[in-house]
Amino acid sequence: MAIDLHIHSTASDGTVPPEELPALGAAAGLSALALTDHDTISGVPAFLARQKDFPEMELIAGVEISSHYAMREIHLVGLFPDIHHPALLAFLDAMRAERRLRAAGMREKLAALGYALDDDELRAAGAHDAPGRPHFARALVRRGAFASVPEVFSRLLQKGAPGYVPRHLPDPAACLSAIKSAGGVAVWAHPIRNRAGEEGFARRVLNALVPLGLDAVEAYYTDFTLRQTECLKKLAAEFHLALSGGSDFHGANHPAVAIGAGSGTLAVPDEVLAGLRAALRPKVVLG
Repeated sequence: MAIDLHIHSTASDGTVPPEELPALGAAAGLSALALTDHDTISGVPAFLARQKDFPEMELIAGVEISSHYAMREIHLVGLFPDIHHPALLAFLDAMRAERRLRAAGMREKLAALGYALDDDELRAAGAHDAPGRPHFARALVRRGAFASVPEVFSRLLQKGAPGYVPRHLPDPAACLSAIKSAGGVAVWAHPIRNRAGEEGFARRVLNALVPLGLDAVEAYYTDFTLRQTECLKKLAAEFHLALSGGSDFHGANHPAVAIGAGSGTLAVPDEVLAGLRAALRPKVVLG
């Protein structure tokens, strides 16, 4: 059977509430499903509360944390963390505070451009305490100011556009420490892109992050070719890392991506769970 260890809910930038995701996973025939919202675990309790309704499918707590390293955003997924651990909660609170500051900056820029948005409009677009770019984009589409979310991004919200505000991200060491302190497995999400030189880049990053407690790489991902998956499996073996994988499901925000199947060809084998569980063994975390 297949699994999906990378999905998002309305607690971050998805469009499906956490408690409704297990039904989608069951309909896809999955044996395990992990909720990994961006910089928050607020949706995890409602997600896990559905376990009794889906005994054939394991529901797993998770989180996806953004960091900055080597001029790139590095996303780290934490699986199986203690969602009540004080250090993890404090770290995520700080991340959410930064998101709120960024949202305030975007809101100010958009207002100056003639696109002022009020709280009701952002809530109607799915925003909670820390609106992200997809929420602003959906709000403007709902208003009728633009025809589509991609149009809002291209004209206002992508990097370099007049409404864009950069994020101030922590380094991966701090993210890894937060995940590991809460007893989680740390996974480098979607590590490579479809361009030249990515294997060398990944090897450099792994040389830096493995000593800090990195446990696994996401070798199975919606956009990956077979060649990319094989490259990451080779790197995982070289660095003695476990494998992980997932669709990066966001609901209607990315309608071509389905839970479990990604864009249609994704199949994360359930045996990777055994490797991830083995990675739960204690490690020394530096920094």
